[in-house]
Amino acid sequence: MAATSRTVHSVAGKRIVRTATAAVAAVAALISMSGCGWGRTVAEKNAASANATAAASTSGSCVDASGDTIKIGFVNSLSGTMAISETTVNHSLHMAADEINAVGGVLGKKLEVVEQDGKSEPAVFAEKARSLIEKDCVAAVFGGWTSSSRKAMLPVFEADNALLFYPLQYEGMEASPNIFYTGAAPNQQIVPALDYLKEQGHKKLFLVGSDYVFPQTANRVVKAYAEGNGMEVVGEEYTPMGSTDFTTIVNKLKFSGADAVVNTLNGDSNVAFFKEYKASGLKADSVPVISMSIAEEEVSAIGVDNVRGQLTAWNYYQTLDSAENQKFVKDFKQRYGQDKPTSDPMESAYTSLYLWKGMVEKAQSFDVDKVKAAADGVTFDAPEGKVTVDGENHHIYKTSYIGRIGDDKLIHTVWQSDGPIKPDPYLKTYDWAAALSAGTGADSAGTADTAGTADSTGE
Repeated sequence: MAATSRTVHSVAGKRIVRTATAAVAAVAALISMSGCGWGRTVAEKNAASANATAAASTSGSCVDASGDTIKIGFVNSLSGTMAISETTVNHSLHMAADEINAVGGVLGKKLEVVEQDGKSEPAVFAEKARSLIEKDCVAAVFGGWTSSSRKAMLPVFEADNALLFYPLQYEGMEASPNIFYTGAAPNQQIVPALDYLKEQGHKKLFLVGSDYVFPQTANRVVKAYAEGNGMEVVGEEYTPMGSTDFTTIVNKLKFSGADAVVNTLNGDSNVAFFKEYKASGLKADSVPVISMSIAEEEVSAIGVDNVRGQLTAWNYYQTLDSAENQKFVKDFKQRYGQDKPTSDPMESAYTSLYLWKGMVEKAQSFDVDKVKAAADGVTFDAPEGKVTVDGENHHIYKTSYIGRIGDDKLIHTVWQSDGPIKPDPYLKTYDWAAALSAGTGADSAGTADTAGTADSTGE
């Protein structure tokens, strides 16, 4: 399939086109098979790094920083089952780019956005990412939602030594020198959610999720936590992305004896699940559902009558009371409509563009290696609160919030962490999680072989 692109902000400027060399393609294939991340042995890591560097130097970066503009890429699902969630991420990225341009751009260069539709398909995400890097010559790419999309893109970015800013909370057990993870690591979302359920006296959990990487790996974390904290998993069910029939799953839930549900469904499957949940007679005050992927825009899509009183675990809500968030919400609504809510994933995406700007300005360069070297300690006063980049694992310090869905279709905080939590993608600081990172190849730097967490579905 031929890759196509659409230049959203047309600005005059020189464009250099590069195509992938055979060397880059070979390295990409090796990475895809072996998961060439930071968590391999020192010898393997050094050899892989040398090979990737040699391949990249053969073709050379095509990023052109000689003019008054610099290209960046957005890749989001604007069609397919994930469009319900990803369109708003795309909107917030455009808002951030326009704000940055309004104050002079980055290093004096205006941002020129090239946009691609990932079409809710991991393979398409990889194809579009390659096109953005090799044909459109962007300095960095922002986007992705599902872990399947991220894992499909990862070898592309490592082979081309390019940068991806991934905005979603995810299952952890991964780190890449070419990805900055601006959503929550599991210790910043999953663990606080389970701590909250435990504090509320819930002991029997039912797990429901979409059948791909994030839910399956996240639920391994849930099961390890439960075993180490006196809780019991009484049911675990998965369904293909986009599924709309939850009769059997909800029936199993109803008769499982569960006193809480951990929900890792993604996209529009949540609509069907919560409608069936309500129709079955289950209620939030007796068997609450805590969701990892339902934000404010999904509440409207599902219907507030179907999710009123249910719980969510995130790092941002529209209702947060801060000057930065009030301005963010006001600006977003003025731009896209007063009925358009803000949410965690789109706020994280918005924040990611400002973090990249901070890294580039600290490095005084758009060069990928210089940007990575400058990343540690870069901060931004985000709508969610102050965030800081951890240069060791490319995640960020984030504050955690547990929220309850209200009649106003918004999510209101019922618990929050004392402050920003240091990212721990491998849960190395938790005794109950020791077995989880044992098979990932995690090394002393806290990084791991990224291939080890893919599930059997290939998603």
